[in-house]
Amino acid sequence: MDANRKTAYNTLMDVEVKSAYSNIALNHNIILGKPSSPALVREMVYGVLKNKLLLDYIIDKLVTKGIDSIKLSDLTILRMGIYQLGYMNSIPEYAAVNESVSLAKRFSRGREGFINATLRSYINDRYSLQLPDREEDEVKYLSVKYSYSPWIIETWLKEYDVTFVEELLAAGNKTPDLTIRLNWLRIMKPDLIRLLEEKGFEVKQGKLCENALHVKGSGLLESNLYQEGMFSVQDEASMLVSVMLEPKHGDTIVDVCAAPGGKTLAIAERMNNTGQIIAMDIYKRKLGIIDSEAKRLGVKNIITKTWDATKVDNDLIEKADRVLVDAPCSGLGVVRRKPEIKYKNKSTEIEMLPKKQLTILKSSARYVKPGGVLIYSTCTINKAENQDVVEEFLRTSTDFKKIEAIQLLPNVNDTDGFFICKMQKEEIL
Repeated sequence: MDANRKTAYNTLMDVEVKSAYSNIALNHNIILGKPSSPALVREMVYGVLKNKLLLDYIIDKLVTKGIDSIKLSDLTILRMGIYQLGYMNSIPEYAAVNESVSLAKRFSRGREGFINATLRSYINDRYSLQLPDREEDEVKYLSVKYSYSPWIIETWLKEYDVTFVEELLAAGNKTPDLTIRLNWLRIMKPDLIRLLEEKGFEVKQGKLCENALHVKGSGLLESNLYQEGMFSVQDEASMLVSVMLEPKHGDTIVDVCAAPGGKTLAIAERMNNTGQIIAMDIYKRKLGIIDSEAKRLGVKNIITKTWDATKVDNDLIEKADRVLVDAPCSGLGVVRRKPEIKYKNKSTEIEMLPKKQLTILKSSARYVKPGGVLIYSTCTINKAENQDVVEEFLRTSTDFKKIEAIQLLPNVNDTDGFFICKMQKEEIL
């Protein structure tokens, strides 16, 4: 059996059965499976995940009893097979079919004939398969074509016109650049660019942040440059949070929802290991990631603390020059990197997010000194979680004023979708 497809299958099953994040599951299974082409594995996994609803729509048309009659192991193999046949021109038809049948022999015994017949039906019928009628049901058409849960499309159609929404959906399905944040504590930009290029990587300057670089090439995170803390992986939209915070040398900063710590560490690097950053998170295990990364990067001014951000830490009231609230959110701005987010159900938990976000923002605002800065950010695109939360906070917290707010979008800025709002607490005269 081909190790590449076996690794891809195991990754997809981890995402479906264990609700694992695709990037974490991929890295784990690539280490275990030792595939000959990790790039091929990633292409198959992300291709299937980005197009899951479209693939399921096709399978439902091909199977007489419908998709609900198919167990998950069979369905995963069919998704992989149809994706290879329809969207990976580098793979011959016979290889896609034969390798899918081999997977079935290992993971769906007795179903090899069904897998083979369904894939051959797709080969024969694929050009006659039609998307849902757009005029009859535009949400369903967009949901199938771009593979997003219908509620996401309905939400965005309330905020943007349909042309813009379609551009947003398409941008969310593109593969983003690998973007890194250089670590000023270890190296300067010209030197890092030179060292990366000497190792065969293609490097381009970032668009929004001076310490951002876009890098192409394989094995970047296995390089000694990464191991020695010269850089971290971070999207420019996420980097912009630390830029807008404008941390000063010697500041006391509180990051209330810090894990896994990308923004915390970016702030520390800007402060050149001066002052103090109190990085809090409700999960102690995740704070360990910050401590580990701080050691790799040579960061020494972070103190980690387990804390529930919805509650006020009385020891920190008016102690911080700057406070960052990178609030828990629906994550719809990062579907380029975690396409499984597109298939979240509109649960009570998601509907309650704005209330939780506002509670965290109000609690965290208590830590800001007079004249200090408060940043509220999310990695989502929903107005209810972004602008509406800030507006309600400012309505009831009259000692704060909005300085600047930005909504970054993948189809406009070629970054993850991020909302960042900078506020300031009034000085005491």
